[in-house]
Amino acid sequence: MAIDYQSLAVKGVQALSPYQPGKPISELARQLGLDPAAIIKLASNENPLGPSKIAIVAAETALSELCLYPDGNGFELKQKLSKRLGVGAGQITLGNGSNDVLEVIARCFADASSEVVFSQYAFAVYPIVTQAIGATAVSVTAKDWGHDLDAMAAAVTERTRLVFVANPNNPTGTVHDSDAIEAFLDKIPQNVLVVLDEAYCEYMTGEKDPDGVALLSRFPNLIVCRTFSKAWGLAALRVGYSISSPAIADILNRVRQPFNVNSLALAAATAVLDDEDYLQRSREANTAGLKQLQKAFDEMGLRYIPSSGNFVAVEVGPHAMGVYQALLAQGVIVRPVAGYGMPNHLRVSVGLPLENEQFIDALAKALVAAGQGA
Repeated sequence: MAIDYQSLAVKGVQALSPYQPGKPISELARQLGLDPAAIIKLASNENPLGPSKIAIVAAETALSELCLYPDGNGFELKQKLSKRLGVGAGQITLGNGSNDVLEVIARCFADASSEVVFSQYAFAVYPIVTQAIGATAVSVTAKDWGHDLDAMAAAVTERTRLVFVANPNNPTGTVHDSDAIEAFLDKIPQNVLVVLDEAYCEYMTGEKDPDGVALLSRFPNLIVCRTFSKAWGLAALRVGYSISSPAIADILNRVRQPFNVNSLALAAATAVLDDEDYLQRSREANTAGLKQLQKAFDEMGLRYIPSSGNFVAVEVGPHAMGVYQALLAQGVIVRPVAGYGMPNHLRVSVGLPLENEQFIDALAKALVAAGQGA
């Protein structure tokens, strides 16, 4: 007798679809018989500069201890983050990427009786972790492609336990300034936790740009999440963290898996925090790349969402998947975002100048191939 194993899964998991990452270069090369060296990947918001040399040396040094478990408490990394951010080490929770921390937060503070609020067009992990624990997802209609903070605050009920806010938001790149975030937090009851996801915060340098860490002393129900995968260039090593009150961090660490951050990741992340030159070059390359892409979209008559991240969502019309496939045929990988409810858009990560130019040239050809260009 055949068993329907899907029916044995919890209801929230039954309704989930697997997270779809950006297509790897090796996969496209296999599928289309392309030279991997000629393919560019602008799909996963990775740092185009490559990793910091300081981080590489630190990871190589740690290789000699592969037979040992990592420091389960991440002492050295926490000390470095504590000093950099001006918080106590006891306020930091480390994760195998910030996704890991987001899941731990959901598991600690929500269950099948709870509601979790997030925005339309927000990061795909929020509904995934919500449904996985059986909680009720409350998706609030976006405003101008970004979070409608007033509507999100109004959506909070007695059942709400968590609110996820991505700032800047992925995949739209929209951002709210510090005043807007603070005004939003003032409206949220203290028994409702707000998770401020600042994965792309290092790319922002303006005076009014938000800094969730600076708000922690005023809002004990706030959890700020950050990552080393973007501006710090360590996506392959998967290192993320949250900053919260010590009381919340203590709860998160009860559920966090032992040794969830490996030794190479701990070493590289600890070391890269000293490489301010690398961070500055990452910011400069991103600013220039965004200008290059957005200028090209203007010249091509394409609408796009102005971005504060290291990517931009461009509207290419109802045949977006055809444009995407035509780009793949030219060895250019970007990210379709129909799964985010944006079927007419493609999300393009910022690359190096020549990579951006290769994409721009390929896009013009792809639009013609899909019947949308001149």
